Amino acid sequence: MSTMNYPKVGTTDDQKVFVFFYLNNKRYRLFNGKRIGLNLEPNSFPAHLRITQAQLLAAEVYKHISSGGVFKEYRANGLVSGEYSDVELLEKALQMKLSADYTKKYKEELRFSYELLMKNVVGPVIKKDEVIKTMGYYNNRSSYNSLRKNLNTLFNQAVAIGLKHNPIQEVKRLRGKANLNKPFNNISEVLEEIKAYNESLYPCCLITYGCLLRPHREIRELKWGDFSNDLSFINLSGNRNKSGRNRIVPVPYYVKEVLKKKDRHLNIFTGNDIAPNQDYFKTIWGRY
Repeated sequence: MSTMNYPKVGTTDDQKVFVFFYLNNKRYRLFNGKRIGLNLEPNSFPAHLRITQAQLLAAEVYKHISSGGVFKEYRANGLVSGEYSDVELLEKALQMKLSADYTKKYKEELRFSYELLMKNVVGPVIKKDEVIKTMGYYNNRSSYNSLRKNLNTLFNQAVAIGLKHNPIQEVKRLRGKANLNKPFNNISEVLEEIKAYNESLYPCCLITYGCLLRPHREIRELKWGDFSNDLSFINLSGNRNKSGRNRIVPVPYYVKEVLKKKDRHLNIFTGNDIAPNQDYFKTIWGRY
């Protein structure tokens, strides 16, 4: 038996209306009645009448499904049974990424990018101009390229499961002038200043500098059990680092000097079995 919530009415940024609902835990979004065999197109009406027509569409969709009706699947050139629309494939791609072993923050970025694009998509086929409109929300090069990267990830996944074309490939990255990051000579002075500022940030910086580990996960999640008995090496399993490979990292003497080993199950920064939150060092460094 199908489980379905009553459809709700939504509006895009350009005042297009649609109905959305969940059927058997799958999200649907309809701009017209074609998929239930109904010639009803709310967006063909004047703007002030569209909500009323969308509410009528919601009632008809609910009636159709409640009476045992099914959806017709379609693509750009007409109704074709058994195929998924671009929108459905992209949503499937998002769900696959959300169920994978990525960080919570990355999954939030993917979901945000998907929802931002969906505000501009009208109909089952995702068009290049809809993607360009979404990209136009950002003028900042870094934000623009991050959004493009996230959408490219979703589109590539969708292509892998049946999408015919990745429209983001036709949208260029924004390129800027390269910044030359120059080294500084007073490393000891800076480290002493950091040591006085925060007792957790200091060993984090030392391990970053001396062991070439990444602070946001590899260092933040370190437990004393990850170190050898004499603190000369750090052992990282493949699921703890970006490369996915097991790593054995030597620990320089100046890092060992600040380490006071405790029980194996304890995090080296919190002193208990729970690591600092994922933005902990990012926040402290920003304040410093």
